[in-house]
Amino acid sequence: MSVIRGARERARIEVTAAIKEEARRQLAAEGASRLSLRAVARELGMVSSALYRYFPSRDELLTALIIDAYDAIGAEAEAALARTAGDAPHARWVAVCRAVRDWALVRPHEYALIYGSPVPGYIAPMDTVGPASRVPLTLVAVVREAHAAGTLGPPPGSPLAAPVRADAARLAAELGPELPIPVVAALVGSWAQLFGLLSFELFGQFNRVLEARGEFFDQAVGALAGQVGLSPAGVLPAE
Repeated sequence: MSVIRGARERARIEVTAAIKEEARRQLAAEGASRLSLRAVARELGMVSSALYRYFPSRDELLTALIIDAYDAIGAEAEAALARTAGDAPHARWVAVCRAVRDWALVRPHEYALIYGSPVPGYIAPMDTVGPASRVPLTLVAVVREAHAAGTLGPPPGSPLAAPVRADAARLAAELGPELPIPVVAALVGSWAQLFGLLSFELFGQFNRVLEARGEFFDQAVGALAGQVGLSPAGVLPAE
């Protein structure tokens, strides 16, 4: 009986992977808003009723693809952090951002699924929150390391407005209670700007504007590191 069960489980894994792969192909060709379970089933030579046993709705298939994409880009960020263990936090920050960009350039349609326009009628469930947090938590880990080493400087700029400070204080309690509240606010801004840079590049806003996009990206994310208080030299700036 266990042999039969194991064969069934392997078959289910294989069919699930094939469904996801075909769905990703359709994302590239048609976009997320036009993803259709019937079209996926047709391309795989399945009847729709059989596919519904794996994904009962389009939204459940979208959720699976979204979680896979978040996990994939998060894994690249975490791998870059692991590879640069022992390097200065500023260098690790840039390495993580480069890894995120490299993934996005290879998988632009999966990037668009998680950071592009919302899919009409789709509401992401809470299951997506953990995977979506992997990249920002990797950046938070870099900043926490610098703070623990005593090399994290104060973020430049004006004092926080009271509502922003309240939001940042709430996030600090969750992400890094030891971090100064202005640093947490700067982290949120830098995270948003990182994906703004990538979206501009992938969605064509840099066309006829920038040619040296890799070099520009490195320069920009290095500036974002400074925005949260990370010095290229790995030491606090002189008073």
